[in-house]
Amino acid sequence: MITSKEIAYYSIVAVFRLISLIPRSTGLIIGNVIGRILFLVLKRRRNVVMDNLTRAFKNEKNKAEITILAKNIFKNLGRILFEMAWFSRLSKEEFRKHIIVKGLDNYQKAHAKNKGVLFVSAHFGNFELLVASIALFCSPVNTVVRHMSFRPLDPFITKFRTRFGGQTIPARRSMRKILSALKKGESVGIPMDQSVDWYEGVFIDFFGQRACTNKGLALIALKTEAPVVPAFLVWQGSKFVLEFQPELPLIKTGDKTIDIESNTQQYTKAIEKFIRRYPDQWFWVHNRWKLRPYHPWPREID
Repeated sequence: MITSKEIAYYSIVAVFRLISLIPRSTGLIIGNVIGRILFLVLKRRRNVVMDNLTRAFKNEKNKAEITILAKNIFKNLGRILFEMAWFSRLSKEEFRKHIIVKGLDNYQKAHAKNKGVLFVSAHFGNFELLVASIALFCSPVNTVVRHMSFRPLDPFITKFRTRFGGQTIPARRSMRKILSALKKGESVGIPMDQSVDWYEGVFIDFFGQRACTNKGLALIALKTEAPVVPAFLVWQGSKFVLEFQPELPLIKTGDKTIDIESNTQQYTKAIEKFIRRYPDQWFWVHNRWKLRPYHPWPREID
């Protein structure tokens, strides 16, 4: 007997197949329209985006510029669904034609060290295409992921991400699988641009403000000395640019607390620099600064 979860899964597959029949140019137009509508109707998310942009660019952009940027962010979000559906029916060779690769030698140099490669990444452009894109040009790639809020989407998204090889690693209790993948010389991608609970992270600087950031990548890098390479995927016209940046040096002073914070800070700085290059392509709808660092109550003055 078919379960409700299976019904939901096959319904999702059917919807994506229907959407994939829409010409890409038409889908992008529809996506832009949907993005504009979302900007108008999703007041809570719009406020989060405006607040985040104001925090990040308060000394660089005025309110009108921030509003224009926010609208472009929602338009970009609107096109993700159509592009996922359209790219889902492309073969490996056809998919590759839409990817411009920059800095592949940075990955190759890191991979030549035979310690595996740790990719530090973030939610840029159509981020659901990132894993499949990396798999086209790199060794087997594993990606640390969290479960989708709507669970029936999990198997569909997992299949989409791993269609060209590699696998996903659930974020919870992921350390053993990550270490195993690195030992085999494989690559592991870890997104580091979202807020985590205080016990999972450290507070470091992000656009001039303290943000709780996952410390897992720093812990793994310090334990294995596997090279850390920033890797991002962004739109460039009708194509995507997959950029591998130079390996980030491992900071190892012998003080574990300092080393975790320092390495996490440089990973986040790499992400921030890329956001500044493509501010309309980052996932600003997430409340990156929702967790504030602890501080004691002010002393009473007699």
